[in-house]
Amino acid sequence: MDLRPTQATTRAGTADDGADAVLLAWGLTVLWHPDPARVGERAVLSALDAGGDAALSRLEPSFAAPGGAARPLDDTRLSRRPLTLRPATGGGIVIARGDSATSLAVDGEAVAGACTMTPGQLAGGAVLLLGGAVVLLLHRLDPQLDPGLPRWGMIGDSAGLVAVRRAIARIADLDVPVLVRGATGTGKELVARALHDAGRRRGGPFVAVNMAAVPVELAAAELFGAERGAFTGADRRRPGWFTEAHGGTLFLDEIGETPDAVQPLLLRALDSGEIQPVGAAVARRIDVRLVAATDADLEAAVAGRRFRAPLFHRLRGSEIVLPPLAARRDDLGRLLVTFLREELERIGEPHRLDAGADWLPASIVARFARAPWPGNIRELRGAARQLVIANRGRERAALDPGLEALLAAPVATESQAAGPVVAAVFDTPPRASGERKPADISEAELMAAMRAARFRPHAAARHLGIPRSSIYDLIARSRSLRTAADLGRDEILAAATAEEGHIEAMAAALEVSASALRRRMRQLGME
Repeated sequence: MDLRPTQATTRAGTADDGADAVLLAWGLTVLWHPDPARVGERAVLSALDAGGDAALSRLEPSFAAPGGAARPLDDTRLSRRPLTLRPATGGGIVIARGDSATSLAVDGEAVAGACTMTPGQLAGGAVLLLGGAVVLLLHRLDPQLDPGLPRWGMIGDSAGLVAVRRAIARIADLDVPVLVRGATGTGKELVARALHDAGRRRGGPFVAVNMAAVPVELAAAELFGAERGAFTGADRRRPGWFTEAHGGTLFLDEIGETPDAVQPLLLRALDSGEIQPVGAAVARRIDVRLVAATDADLEAAVAGRRFRAPLFHRLRGSEIVLPPLAARRDDLGRLLVTFLREELERIGEPHRLDAGADWLPASIVARFARAPWPGNIRELRGAARQLVIANRGRERAALDPGLEALLAAPVATESQAAGPVVAAVFDTPPRASGERKPADISEAELMAAMRAARFRPHAAARHLGIPRSSIYDLIARSRSLRTAADLGRDEILAAATAEEGHIEAMAAALEVSASALRRRMRQLGME
């Protein structure tokens, strides 16, 4: 049964209210070019969306930066005779060399004649290495960009990032609290600063606090202040972060780490605009715009009664979800060039990225583009620094053993690339089975493990260090998880429409494993 919709375009947006949903079209984004100034340029392949062929050569199509002039790739290592891209049955794309002399590799595999890129392969974009010199990403992109939309230091024009910037522009001048969500390293503080700089409070202070770094016993005093003598060691009056941020913005990162005793005080501050310093007899009025951020599953924390539901709902006056780097690979080229340029300037070698310098092999950029980057932009920046240091003084960059190991990790999966990821991903080795007791696994940890394992129970059990049999008991007792057997036909059909029938993306949206979803669809006669 073919569950894919007939539309040639898909939608993308943030998790705010759907107002940023846009129609996407097939296109190409330059991830690397011998002239680094061209990285980030894009070409819309309208012919593919119309069911026709698109040509790719030295002379066509034309690429342009937002608001810039259009021009071909124009590199002599690319043939004038074009490669051909055409739609394939089932939603994929065929790319054929024909009589073109341009060498071609797709996602690291050399192509002698033609290859078919599947919908799953294309979900996060396919990396094309042309002539050993140019790297392109074939993917869905927003064909209409507003060059006047402020960037606020955010690098890239991916559909997900543009939606974030549009959301910032829409809500920055409002005083409603904002909850910024996204995996570690995606730039949540940058969004908070953008909300401050674009709003009416830009002239006031911006105070950033990491709640995970605040000792539990001092959290109330640090947030709301404390009078002298209020507790042992309080030898002077503390103003508190709310007072320091008066007239401006208070950014509370890792909001899920707020101690339970402090949560009702924080809720009162949001509801009444008043704070009561520790040891003070009366409350004080405060004028603060609150922005909070988390990479945790707050819904699971609320279900497990580790985070108060009223505070959670109050913090979500508006919500912005940052996409992981795996979901915005079209931005990777510009991010990488920016980070490399910064590091090269530090060591006095900025000329390495001059046009035609030939310091950075295109094959390295192609490998960077295929990497999963679980640490997101922060991890990419560190890798760029490592590449520069390892190749200091060299005319041609090469990968050191550390980067070789990093880039040898499994490529981003379809479910990772399909959209924003809020749950944490594993950055530690799996534990040996039996190392932990199932009773020690919290609801939030179970949910994070299942999401990181793409809802495959055996994989989640291996990472949690518990027997396979125990994971099923935890799932059965969980208030947040369900099995594929709980899914009905209408819910599956709705997911199929939203995800264009791609099983892996549907499974991620429905929060079940892909294999279990296939079994359920067979039970319902849907395959």
